[in-house]
Amino acid sequence: MVYYLPFIGAIALASGFMLEKIVLRRKKIDIKLYQAASFLAIVLVMLPLLYFFWKLEAEAFAGINILIFALVILFSITANLFTFYSMKWEKVSNLEPAKMLEPLFTILLAIIFSFFAVGLYDRNINVLIPALIAGFALIFSHLKKHHLQFNKYFIAAIFGAFFFALELVTSRLILNYYSPLTFYFMRCSAIFIISLVLFRPDFSKLNKKINLHIFITGIVWVIYRTIVYYGYLNLGVIFTTLILMLGPVFVYLFARIFLKEKIEIRNIIASMVIIACVLYATLV
Repeated sequence: MVYYLPFIGAIALASGFMLEKIVLRRKKIDIKLYQAASFLAIVLVMLPLLYFFWKLEAEAFAGINILIFALVILFSITANLFTFYSMKWEKVSNLEPAKMLEPLFTILLAIIFSFFAVGLYDRNINVLIPALIAGFALIFSHLKKHHLQFNKYFIAAIFGAFFFALELVTSRLILNYYSPLTFYFMRCSAIFIISLVLFRPDFSKLNKKINLHIFITGIVWVIYRTIVYYGYLNLGVIFTTLILMLGPVFVYLFARIFLKEKIEIRNIIASMVIIACVLYATLV
């Protein structure tokens, strides 16, 4: 049964991405307000679940592990701000090739980390060749009349994908000391508190409908991240990442159905090439 959980995670990933886009495209919702509100929703969703799934071992409070946790928070805040910025001003379908680099970054970083944390990550140097192929596919998807079309929103999405991958791979270093739900709760609580202090969001700008959308999105992200962390602990980083590759397929489908976005053929082709490269890198 556990092997099917990442499939649910892939659907949750696509659903969360689409729900965020629906809220962020509203003009009065800026990315700082959304970040604070979304993490508050996630924390509230998890509160009643902690009674059943709480786990926090003493090793989590070792100096080096606290430092790693702080880096996870820093990488996550950076990734979210880049991602929210790109999503607010660009179509989902145009961002998807950049978003799909996240699994590739995850695999590459896992290989690098495997040299320093033996036993936590798989090591596969052969991933470098498919990484190059995926890079060329990414360039191809944004060629227009022999000119590269990398706008600032697309570049922001690439940075977001990289920092999310860095956050996930770094998280694996200390994940054994938490339950998946406990780790996600502490991560999101820290991000919410920092966002509250730094951004001083005005929650009065959010009406009941928007609050409901954000809360539902919070439920989806709790399902997704809990499955990801569980998969990392029990199925391995590479296997979990492989199954989650189905997420972009659902994103395109949802973008077409719910947002009525036109999907360009070259983006579909490039995305399929990137998925194939990640699958190859995972299975070699």
